[in-house]
Amino acid sequence: MNAPETHPPTPPRRRNPWWRNWFSLAGLVIALGSLFSFLLLFILDSFAHFNNPYIGVLTYLVAPGFLILGLALAVAGALWRRYRLRTVGAVPPLSIDLARPRDRRILGYFIAGSALFLLLSAVGSYKTYQFTESVSFCGQTCHAVMQPEYTAYENGPHARVACADCHIGPGASWFVRSKLSGTYQVYATLFDKYPRPIPTPVANLRPAQATCEQCHWPEAFIGNLDRTFYYFLSDRTNTPYTIRMVLKVGGGNPSGGPVSGIHWHMSIENKIEYIATDKQRQVIPWVRLINRDTGRVTVFRTPDFTNDISHYTIRTMDCIDCHNRPAHKFISPNSAVNLALELNQIDRSLPFVKSNAVYVLTRPYKTTVEATEGIATVLSNAYPASDGLRKTIFAVQTIYEHNFFPEMKTKWNVHPDNIGHMISAGCTRCHDGNHKSVKTGRTIRAKDCNSCHIILAQGRGAELKQFNAAGEVFKHPGGELDPSMACTDCHDGTF
Repeated sequence: MNAPETHPPTPPRRRNPWWRNWFSLAGLVIALGSLFSFLLLFILDSFAHFNNPYIGVLTYLVAPGFLILGLALAVAGALWRRYRLRTVGAVPPLSIDLARPRDRRILGYFIAGSALFLLLSAVGSYKTYQFTESVSFCGQTCHAVMQPEYTAYENGPHARVACADCHIGPGASWFVRSKLSGTYQVYATLFDKYPRPIPTPVANLRPAQATCEQCHWPEAFIGNLDRTFYYFLSDRTNTPYTIRMVLKVGGGNPSGGPVSGIHWHMSIENKIEYIATDKQRQVIPWVRLINRDTGRVTVFRTPDFTNDISHYTIRTMDCIDCHNRPAHKFISPNSAVNLALELNQIDRSLPFVKSNAVYVLTRPYKTTVEATEGIATVLSNAYPASDGLRKTIFAVQTIYEHNFFPEMKTKWNVHPDNIGHMISAGCTRCHDGNHKSVKTGRTIRAKDCNSCHIILAQGRGAELKQFNAAGEVFKHPGGELDPSMACTDCHDGTF
């Protein structure tokens, strides 16, 4: 009987994974590094005291972008290997024989390169996080866009306060808002979609209680401050005129001192609300005063304002309503030249130098370079044989570079400053004599100079030695004016 016919066993089919190629492996390493960077940035951003919107760009756009790139390389390598298998046939999979010196070198290079890539991803992510938290990133990365604000910031009183401390602050809700805002800002910069000038973000700023009051305490009693203001007339001799006054800052907490002065507006007993009809909050036709102790409510409004306030936004007054340019103040040409004359940076002996300096500053220039050259040319022609010409030209050019930015259409009168009432409405937005209570007939106090400051001395020479603690009546240089006029009716920052 013949033995049954037998067949040799069929060898198991050898797996030939598509991903076993250098392209796919490199893509997986890139994806792993990107995933690690994402997790690191996410943890840093989640536990940071102040949230930076640009970290959101790195965390949720850049890191995922490299992750997608790595996965795309891995898929591309796999598809290429699949194509080769179908067209060529059996293609040996990627294999490494450690007995061969060449394979050992290739594997060593790949492991070293992968480790170096992961290390650089970790260090780079952390250093990038630190950089985006810095002031230089906010002010200089988008140089042309933020140059005006950054320059004013560097020359302002808050130059040591980080941008994020005021513009973002702590809190989860503002964390999300800052992420969205920062992403759009990057888009606007890349595609030149930003406005010129950059508008003041009054509608998007956090309430001062969450930012300013982390350092400042408005309820503290400040008392009186002694201030001296130096002016120079636009005449041939650049006549000096000085005013020394006491500013009644006062306070809003009765336990620390009398509730009076400028900071009466921050009194813990009173709540002030208002309606502004323009984006910069310069037109305020409606004000409501609420006494927290008695519950008494007094509404003041201008005669032409409607009683229907349903379609308006009512805002509660805080620090920013007066201190609206705390870190980005652009000085008017008149004020800047007055200061330069007082510091002898501009030669006072040059006839009409005050008016000429203001003139060259306010001429229309298209670029800063054109302005620098124009200032030098005009002043050189006006004072050809002057010993103090060089320092005068340098001082005027410096004033321009710090306060005028023609490329961004930014200068002093683009962003009104609400401190005071000389060249911007400021105090007189409400204290103008036109805001009256319909029920009581009471009017918001207006043009009562001594309620906020007392002039101790004014004039020049011997007049400044006639110190009057009780206060003097303001004497307008060049003669008295109609008392019903406001300073802003004439003064626009050019004189």
